[in-house]
Amino acid sequence: MTHNINIAELTEISKRIRKNILAMTHTAGSGHPGGSLSSVEILATLYFNIMDHKPENPKWNHRDKFILSKAHACPVLYATLSEAGYFPENELKTFRQINSRIQGHSHIKTPGVEMSGGSLGQGLSFGVGAAISAKLDNLKSKTFVLLGDGECDEGQIWEAAMSASHHKLNNLIAIVDRNQIQNDRFTDEVMTLEPFEDKWKAFGWKTLKVDGHSLGELIDAFNLAINQTKKPYCSNCRYHKRKRCKFYGEQSCFPWKIA
Repeated sequence: MTHNINIAELTEISKRIRKNILAMTHTAGSGHPGGSLSSVEILATLYFNIMDHKPENPKWNHRDKFILSKAHACPVLYATLSEAGYFPENELKTFRQINSRIQGHSHIKTPGVEMSGGSLGQGLSFGVGAAISAKLDNLKSKTFVLLGDGECDEGQIWEAAMSASHHKLNNLIAIVDRNQIQNDRFTDEVMTLEPFEDKWKAFGWKTLKVDGHSLGELIDAFNLAINQTKKPYCSNCRYHKRKRCKFYGEQSCFPWKIA
């Protein structure tokens, strides 16, 4: 089911998700809070306003699918899935523990998780396959893939982008978390991605720039994307890993650092 929750409620949901991300990574003493915090509003919008899904039946055949390509940011996915009712909130306390269902990278044994993650750069390829499968089965479901900007250095991303355009996958929406930080340095220090939006357009995608922390902009962007009739769609979202967490400074070392 699609919840269609309003912005005021989404704001409160986002706060709870953010709080649980910090609690999980603090309790575990490890994790990736930065890359998780930068994506809070995107997942809140998808799971509570846009996507058609059933927490009581995670394998429902007609569900929309969310693929977390940057799987190290799984705390945001776990916190969102728990908020949506896929598993109890107290299970978040077991993050990264032996025999827990919620490990340091997303895994399909966790209710609601569609793809096991680890090595970066693979999520869009998985999303292309899911989108093609939906078309072959005459399903109206959409596939959403969240990418980190750092993994867009990898060639597999662009092979998948080319394939999506070739197959006219208008049921595929890619979201790029453009927080401009990868691991221990800024993305431009590792590999210059600009002109980033033009690259996606050159590969045959429809693109849109969005403030990744604006719930209103995200709702509008996703409603536009799911009604795209001819091309795959890429939302280039500007995010901040420190959003609403004042104890993070400007240095690029905090993606792994736990307060």
